[in-house]
Amino acid sequence: MLSTLFGNMFTRVFVNIVVSRSSTLVYIEISNKKDVIKKVDEVFGTTSLSNKMYSFIESYIKETPFYYISFLDTSEFQGMAPTCSSREISKFFDVNVHKYLCYSNKYAFYTLKSDLQLLQKAYSKIGIDFIFSPFIILTRIFQDKVDKSAAMYILVEDTRISLAVFDSSELLYAEYMVLEQNGQTYDLLNEAIATDYESLDFDGTIDLDNMNADLDMGDLDSFGDFDDIEDLDTLEDMDDFSDVKTKNEKAVTLAKKTNPVKDETPTLTEDYARFLLIQNSLNTFYNDEKFASAFIEKVFIASGVDSGTDLKKYLEEEIFLNVVLRHVDLGAELCDLARAEIK
Repeated sequence: MLSTLFGNMFTRVFVNIVVSRSSTLVYIEISNKKDVIKKVDEVFGTTSLSNKMYSFIESYIKETPFYYISFLDTSEFQGMAPTCSSREISKFFDVNVHKYLCYSNKYAFYTLKSDLQLLQKAYSKIGIDFIFSPFIILTRIFQDKVDKSAAMYILVEDTRISLAVFDSSELLYAEYMVLEQNGQTYDLLNEAIATDYESLDFDGTIDLDNMNADLDMGDLDSFGDFDDIEDLDTLEDMDDFSDVKTKNEKAVTLAKKTNPVKDETPTLTEDYARFLLIQNSLNTFYNDEKFASAFIEKVFIASGVDSGTDLKKYLEEEIFLNVVLRHVDLGAELCDLARAEIK
């Protein structure tokens, strides 16, 4: 009762942190009991909590005791498994070193415990309330689509891709992919760009499976405050694609601010790298017997960066997929999840 009373007296501040290749977006919403009264965002040229970033965040949260800090998970060792069965789940990840949460007893989101611990330590000065998987954002964005026929769903970040295949709300396959490692673009991509496009070997693969973690894991007490994943069932339905033009235009503007494109070559290169990763992932889905089979004809892409047109073209022209592309504001999407968590 008292918390509700005081909560109505103070504004709420939602701080949302999205780390990309060489910068960090901090997106903030301030709201009262009924409405959002202010939105502000700033991009910092660092991937860690700098003094400047801390001062920016602190200037907003110091005015109220009701503030919530959310972070988009960046662990390379995360994903989504098409089961919550304790007997089956070990086929998809090591339950001893990963933290996982089930959604409606249908599928599980997982991430590496040690990475969560490092993240909490890195941001201990401000604290993190929620750590959200990009797969949760992906499934929320397309929640009105996954209940229908088989399709592939993709969330594109600056250097990361979250991919999932659903068939009538059943998760068949998911993979989390990283575009770069140690600041270097994959050799396969460099060779591909240097040669004639028509001579490329589309049967080649990029091996992301040799990223082993030999770490001493301790128990993690919490995954942010993300204890009740079923709360996502109460999220409001997203707008239809026909209604998102204004939101898309705003997201494109923010993406340009966050990830400026200096010339056409980097965009082409990165979209082609994304295409190669997606193609390899699709081949794995079709060829690995542990995944239920389904023929994929349609792809829904939510892009959090100012690119995607070339990626759409590659998927349509090279793999003959029907692609729907929209741009999203990752900071705002993260904020919507945090708001749903505290309702």
